[in-house]
Amino acid sequence: MLIPRSFLHKINGIGSNNKQPTPKFITSSSKMPIWHRRPTRTLMARKQLKVLHALDVATTQLYHFTAIMIAGMGFFTDAYDLFSISLVTDLLGRIYYHDGVLPVSVSALVNGVALCGTVLGQLLFGWLGDKVGRRHIYGVTLKLMVVCSLASGLSFHRSPQSVIATLCLFRFWLGIGIGGDYPLSATIMAEYANKKTRGAFIAAVFAMQGLGNLAAGIVAIIVSRAFKHAHGYDDDPHWHADYVWRIILMLGSVPAVLTYYWRMKMPETARFTALIAKNIKQAASDMTLVLNIDIADEHEELADVLTREYEFGFFTMEFLRRHGLHLLSTTVCWFMLDVSFYQLNLFMKDIFRDIDWIGNGSTMSPLEQTYKIAQREALIAIVGTLPGFFFAIKLMDKMGRIKMQLLGFTMMSVFMLVLAIPQVLCNGIWNSRYGHIYFVVMYSAIMFFINFGPNSTSFIIPAEIFPARLRSTCHGISGAGGKCGAIIGVLWFLYAKRSLPTTLFVLVGCNILGMVFTFLLPETKKRSLEEVTGERGDDVEQRGLFSIVRTPMFTV
Repeated sequence: MLIPRSFLHKINGIGSNNKQPTPKFITSSSKMPIWHRRPTRTLMARKQLKVLHALDVATTQLYHFTAIMIAGMGFFTDAYDLFSISLVTDLLGRIYYHDGVLPVSVSALVNGVALCGTVLGQLLFGWLGDKVGRRHIYGVTLKLMVVCSLASGLSFHRSPQSVIATLCLFRFWLGIGIGGDYPLSATIMAEYANKKTRGAFIAAVFAMQGLGNLAAGIVAIIVSRAFKHAHGYDDDPHWHADYVWRIILMLGSVPAVLTYYWRMKMPETARFTALIAKNIKQAASDMTLVLNIDIADEHEELADVLTREYEFGFFTMEFLRRHGLHLLSTTVCWFMLDVSFYQLNLFMKDIFRDIDWIGNGSTMSPLEQTYKIAQREALIAIVGTLPGFFFAIKLMDKMGRIKMQLLGFTMMSVFMLVLAIPQVLCNGIWNSRYGHIYFVVMYSAIMFFINFGPNSTSFIIPAEIFPARLRSTCHGISGAGGKCGAIIGVLWFLYAKRSLPTTLFVLVGCNILGMVFTFLLPETKKRSLEEVTGERGDDVEQRGLFSIVRTPMFTV
C-alpha cells in the first residue's frame, strides 16, 4: 500500500520546516525507528501489566508459604469436617437406634447433606468471589465453618429425630461454608503464586485435605480411647459415647479459628484489584508490601487497554466459544473423580467391615468399634493418601497437570481391576488373612493415585484456565459438578446394594470418561495465567483472542 507524504506529516506531527529528505511515497512495510512508533490497542493487548508480570517472575518468598498455610488450614478444616462424619455414623446408630444401625435413609441424609450444602456454597461464593472480591468473601466462609462446626455437636433434644435433624441442619450450612472455601482458596493461591511454582503451591494448599483426613482419625482414636477408660464407662457406655461423637465434630472448628486473624489480614489479590476493580496502583502497592518487590508505575493508556480487552460476561457466546468446552471438561472430570473418591472415603468402614477387617460391631462396645474404624482409616491415610499428595506437590510443575491427571485416572483403573478381578474369580479371597493384606495394599494404591492425580489436578486446573473476572465462578461451577458426583456416589453405594467388585467396575468406567475429557484441557505448566487464558493475547492462533494484524510502520 502507498501512503502520501502529506498524510504522514499530519499523523506524525511533522511540520513543513523539516529538512530531512523524505521520499514522495513510503510503503507500509517500511520500518520506523522505535521512538517514532505508536502502540495500537492490539499491540498493547499483547503485553502484560507490570504488577502481574512481577508476580509471575517473583522468587519464592516467606509470604508465599504464609498464604499456603492460611489457605491450607481452611482445607484442613474442610477435610476434617467432611470426613469425620464417617467415623461417627456407626456410633449414632449404636446410641439412638434400638437395632444399633442407622436406617439407610438416615445414613444417606447424614452422609450427603453436607455435600448438598457444598454444591450451593461453591456456586454462591464462587460467584461472589468474582463480584465482591476474593478476600472479603474468604472471611465469610471461615465464620460459617466455625459456627456450624460447633453447632454440629449440639442438639435440642435427646430423641433420635431431634438429634439427626439438628445435625443435618448445621451440617448443611457447614457444607455451604466448605463449598465457598474451594473456589476462593484455589483462586487466591493461583493469583498470588509465580508461574514457575504455581502448581506446587496450589497442590500444597489442597494437600492439607489429606492432613485433615488423618487428623480426624487421630482425634477419634484419642477421644474414644480416653472415654473408653473413663470412670463409669462400663456402667453406661452409651452416655459416654454420646459425648464422643459431639466432641469429634466440634473440634473441627479449632484450625479455622486459629487462622481467622491472618486470613482477614491478607490483601486482595493483585489480579482482582487490577483486572476487575481496575485499581492498578493499589494492586502494585499491595504486592510491593507483601512480596517485598519493586514494581514500576504503569503507563495509564496501556493499563486501560489491558483491563478492558477481556470483559465479556459468563452468559455470552464469546465465553461459550472461548471457554465453554474447558468448563464442560473440568466439570465432567471433577464429577467422575468424586463419584469414586467419596464412595471410597465415606464408606471405607463399610468396605472394611465387608471383608471382616474391622470385626463384628455387635460384639464390641460402641467406642471400641469407633476406635477400630479410626485406626484403619488413619492407616490408609498414612500409607496411601498423604504420599499421593506429597508426590503431587513434588511433580506438579515438572510433569504437568494433564499428564498427572491422565496417569492418575489410568492407574486408579488398573488397581481397581487388580483388586476386583481376584474376588470375582475366587469369591471370599479378601476375607482371609493374606487377603486383608492384599486388599489394603491395593486400596492404598488406589488412594495414592487418586490424590496424586485427578484429586489434585481437578482442583488446580479450573483456577488457571479461566479469565480473572470469571475465575472463581468457573472454579465453583466445576467443583459443584464434582460434589454432584459425590452425592450420586453416596446414593449409589447405599441404595444400589451392589457388590464391591461390581462397584469397582462402575468406577473404572467413570475413570475412563474422566480420561477422555482430560484430553480437551490445555496444559498450564509454567505459563502465566494471562497467557493461559488469553488475557495477554500472546497465543493468538490457539486462543483466537486477537487477530494477527500488523499496523503500518512509517518512516520519516
